[in-house]
Amino acid sequence: LRFITTGLPFVTAKFAMSLDGKIATRSGNSQWITGHEARRYAQVLRATSDAIMVGINTVIVDDPLLTARDERGRHLHRQPLRVVVDSNGSLSDSAKLLSQPGQTLVAVTDAGMSKSMNLANKDVEVKSIPGTDGLVDLVGLMRTLGSERDVTSLFVEGGGTLLGSLFDLSLVDKVVAFVAPVVIGGREAISPVEGKGIETMSEMLRLQRVDVLRLGSDIAI
Repeated sequence: LRFITTGLPFVTAKFAMSLDGKIATRSGNSQWITGHEARRYAQVLRATSDAIMVGINTVIVDDPLLTARDERGRHLHRQPLRVVVDSNGSLSDSAKLLSQPGQTLVAVTDAGMSKSMNLANKDVEVKSIPGTDGLVDLVGLMRTLGSERDVTSLFVEGGGTLLGSLFDLSLVDKVVAFVAPVVIGGREAISPVEGKGIETMSEMLRLQRVDVLRLGSDIAI
């Protein structure tokens, strides 16, 4: 319905966190918070999406594949489009996701475009979608995905900066939060949603039609 009325894809925000709301330790280590069953369910969500999106910090820290795989770790025939939000053109040409099956779109600003020339020999599209704040225009990126790539469902896997911005812009339609029975602690440990956030509790975003799924020792909300 959202795609039909606005041309913007339906956005699902996914994150995995500890009981104390952390997605990584203070050193940035994040693999793995959840167990196998939760990660397998995340693969199902990937496989049923038109595109997967992450921010550049997630790529730098985790170096993910961003592919849809079966229970044995084999790539599925149909791969969702990989989208990397990389305002400053920091994506390395040695990133693992660039050597995986399927297509990759890297969204940059005009300033980041020249720094992305190292990706010229890769099977990747680099597109400048500048905003007024020196960062990628996320609304413009959504329109591009909808109008040029026919993306109706977008699965966003972080990190906190990107998810925070999407929430600030009211671009998130659905949340899938995996919670593991672990405690990480640390004042400097990373939280799943950053951005500007809200000032008063009356502004908080309350989810509707909430389901809870048990996945091994983890839960998905």
